[in-house]
Amino acid sequence: MRHFLLLFITISVAACSHAGAPLIGISSARSSSGSTLLSKTYTEAISRAGGIPVVIPTVGTKEEADAVLSVLDGIVFSGGEDIQPSWYGEEILNETVHIDYVRDLSDSLLARSALASGKPVLAICRGEQLLNVMMGGSLYQDIPSQISGAVGHAGGATHKIGLEPESLLAELYGTDSLLVNSFHHQAVKAPAPGIRITARSKEGIVEAYETDQVLAVQFHPEKMVAQGEQGWLALFEEFIRRCGKRKFAEKTTNR
Repeated sequence: MRHFLLLFITISVAACSHAGAPLIGISSARSSSGSTLLSKTYTEAISRAGGIPVVIPTVGTKEEADAVLSVLDGIVFSGGEDIQPSWYGEEILNETVHIDYVRDLSDSLLARSALASGKPVLAICRGEQLLNVMMGGSLYQDIPSQISGAVGHAGGATHKIGLEPESLLAELYGTDSLLVNSFHHQAVKAPAPGIRITARSKEGIVEAYETDQVLAVQFHPEKMVAQGEQGWLALFEEFIRRCGKRKFAEKTTNR
């Protein structure tokens, strides 16, 4: 409970200091000792895009998740471990599947609360997989074992993805393909009802999808921003714009 109280002290200070900027929560991983872990690339990208980043430690109850979402203007689900396959009706495929059950519980609670709130969501890598499962989809547990001929989807490799016309990525970058990084071995298999697939790799692996609320990418744009590819900041700026628009609408409605 102590880490949860500290989170709200942080949020309160941030909100008072930057009343105009959207407050953006970012889900976190854990160390072997249970400490909160998150690459600074996430917080730096959100900050540079005009938001106030707040790192969310793991939560353990629906009440905690709802309380966190109640004070945020948007949430980023970050990368990390694999999603437990029991959530989409499968057993663990092989030894490549690594799960943090504490984080899974926390992220599932936060995802359900976020979806119920209607607040903007940016889902990155594991986040894309998590939101697809939470909305009713399934995953490839291990791309090399399950998709013949799939290469370049781990270890920071780069590859091209094809974009759907009129997708957010196509509109932001004015192209039908992009070069992205890749740090994953799992991916969307059955898309959840209601999502729109907006980018795929040459093998057909889902690289991005959208709903009215969720922007999801399988790659890591925050890493590319940190490496000097400043064009990728536009994705975070669009997310912050959506968060700010909803914040303003809620403020106007509550007057």
